[in-house]
Amino acid sequence: MTTKTESLKKKYDNEVKSALKEKFGYKNEHQIPRLHKIVLNMGVGEASHNSKIAESIEAQLTKIAGQKAVVTKAKKSIASYKLREGMPVGAMVTLRGERMYDFLQKLICVVLPRIRDFRGVSPKSFDGRGNYTLGLKEQALFPEITYEEVDLVKGMNVSVITTAETDDEARELLRLLGMPFKK
Repeated sequence: MTTKTESLKKKYDNEVKSALKEKFGYKNEHQIPRLHKIVLNMGVGEASHNSKIAESIEAQLTKIAGQKAVVTKAKKSIASYKLREGMPVGAMVTLRGERMYDFLQKLICVVLPRIRDFRGVSPKSFDGRGNYTLGLKEQALFPEITYEEVDLVKGMNVSVITTAETDDEARELLRLLGMPFKK
């Protein structure tokens, strides 16, 4: 477990790299899996009819990530949903570098333990290429968001993109970084 002074990046460099190299027998430093980026996404269908919802979701996602979020717009018009091309449908932000490691540490140490009856995250949510996606049911789990700010409780997807070739390598990378997988 990391201490408050030790960042996740330092833990990766000092402990995780050598453990992965030993377990999987990598011959080259560059074969060792690492985190590439983390993408946060909030889809809000109601935002297409009310622009204030889109603005509040963008502001909340910006607070959570510590980086400006982008409002995503519909690519196609869908008549049954009364959706036109170009209408706002959500917000997303891509984190890389130091912000990515800081966000992952906050997710593991602060946000996930705040979930009621939390027993760990599913070890099966990998996509077959070493990327992990986690769904959160409400944005108020993050300490930056107060309950007074939340006018619409929305879930969000957190996608952790790694350079791992297989799911087993990525699972081991995230486990060594502290991700609490279910047994």
